[in-house]
Amino acid sequence: MNRTVAHMDLDTFFVSVERLLDSSLNGRPILVGGTSDRGVVASCSYEAREFGIHSAMPMKMARQLCPQAIIKRGDHERYSYFSNVITDIIHENVPLYEKTSIDEFYIDLTGMDKFFGCYAAARELREKIIKETGLPISFALSTNKTVAKVGTGEAKPNGHKEIPFGTEKGFLAPLSIKKIPMVGDKTYQLLRGMGVEKVKTVQEMPIELMEQVLGQNGIGIWKKANGIDNSPVEQYSERKSISTECTFEKDTIDMTYLNSVLISMTEKLTFQLRSEEKLTACVTVKIRYSDFNTYTMQMRIPYTSLDHVLIDRVKELFNKLFQKRMLIRLVGIRFSHLIQGNYQFDLFDDAIEQMQLYQVMDKLRKRYGKEAIQRAAGMGIKHHNFNPFNGKTS
Repeated sequence: MNRTVAHMDLDTFFVSVERLLDSSLNGRPILVGGTSDRGVVASCSYEAREFGIHSAMPMKMARQLCPQAIIKRGDHERYSYFSNVITDIIHENVPLYEKTSIDEFYIDLTGMDKFFGCYAAARELREKIIKETGLPISFALSTNKTVAKVGTGEAKPNGHKEIPFGTEKGFLAPLSIKKIPMVGDKTYQLLRGMGVEKVKTVQEMPIELMEQVLGQNGIGIWKKANGIDNSPVEQYSERKSISTECTFEKDTIDMTYLNSVLISMTEKLTFQLRSEEKLTACVTVKIRYSDFNTYTMQMRIPYTSLDHVLIDRVKELFNKLFQKRMLIRLVGIRFSHLIQGNYQFDLFDDAIEQMQLYQVMDKLRKRYGKEAIQRAAGMGIKHHNFNPFNGKTS
């Protein structure tokens, strides 16, 4: 039996949500992101793209390219809400789906052709999402995730496409090599320097040559270019989480020390999130007292992976849980409801320098160790012989 995978992607998601709530924005160039000149574009409408604007572009440059563009400050909570609504609709209608970002899903429809027809089932689900949310969404159906994802890009905006079994290579051949997942700007420039522009050229190249030029990535790109992808659709579960705990050598109510521990633990977990290109939408804090009674409290939040946002939420939960005059034996932090994501969703209000700072910090940690750089407030725990990075993933 051939696999059948649908890839669904909401069209210019942030912009579409803004237009849903304000119809006067329809048909006009819209930029969503930080509203100052030092901000970045998180999302832009198709009308804005005609001026050469793209996501992650400095807002100042976008304004210069399209002075008439309407700029909207991003709203974390609003977009998270609609993402959750769409996730619930998909969850209620298909047996197996993978949520790979706030606005992107893979759905395994293998075997459903016996009942409804896979393409018909995917179209019905798309129409239900549009009817219940008012948001445009595109999808493509094929035999694997790679071809379906590329197909969705060709179906946009607000369309759908089927790439039947046996036609994958022919569908991919005339497309730009940049359409293949794994081909970023640097790889694209390298391949263009070799005279490779279309996918068809890679299809005709020996796989050994691609490996020689790009290593293991070259093998992966060659397979994707030939429509080969055996990666499964992994069931999405909001129980997926990362966590860490600290059991103190001596029970304590030293708030300065506890504050340092919480900050350091949170920094380590947020670094892990960004290293795995994930965002969290739920924070849980646990306290175990000297009498071994344990209490937890959690908070749903807009998707994020940034230290300063999550440290504030962790402190807020800790302060609500903490019963003064009682010695604390253990504290724990868990981030759950994880999805794939990147910096842009968190940078509606932050300057470009903020994004660059996190990127530099993470680069230093990867090169010199997880504790190579950290906030001063979180460094005090070193004097207590405690290594906060005992993260668990579940």
